[in-house]
Amino acid sequence: MNIQLQHELNDALTAVLGDMQQAVDQLVRVLEAERAALDTANNEALDHAGARKQALMQRLEQLDAERQLLSREQPALADALEPVWARIVQSLRHSHLLNQRNGSAVNQRLSQVRQALAVLTGHAGESELYGRSGELHASLRSQVLAAA
Repeated sequence: MNIQLQHELNDALTAVLGDMQQAVDQLVRVLEAERAALDTANNEALDHAGARKQALMQRLEQLDAERQLLSREQPALADALEPVWARIVQSLRHSHLLNQRNGSAVNQRLSQVRQALAVLTGHAGESELYGRSGELHASLRSQVLAAA
């Protein structure tokens, strides 16, 4: 491989790792914003965070594919950049924990909403009102609780 091409591959791998670290840092900030939106029940901010999180995850997948390709072309450089990659992996682990925390908050709120719906429909203590795909169980529809 000629020196110019090797230098370009080295620069490209270094740039990809830098872009990955920036994307992971942005992901952490988005996950923190998502948590704040959950805590304040800010649906608009929650929607924005969810869309941004999805876009960043797609970006990270693209960058990782590039990283893998460049690492195969330049294994010695990939080894030299292992500490950079290790920091990215650590940041990804942290973002995974933040995402799990947010998911737990969503599941807790969902459970509370289901309980409230069960009380309102007169089916407290019965099975879920909604199925896994979000459809309302026909046997659990609202009923008249009183008439005047």
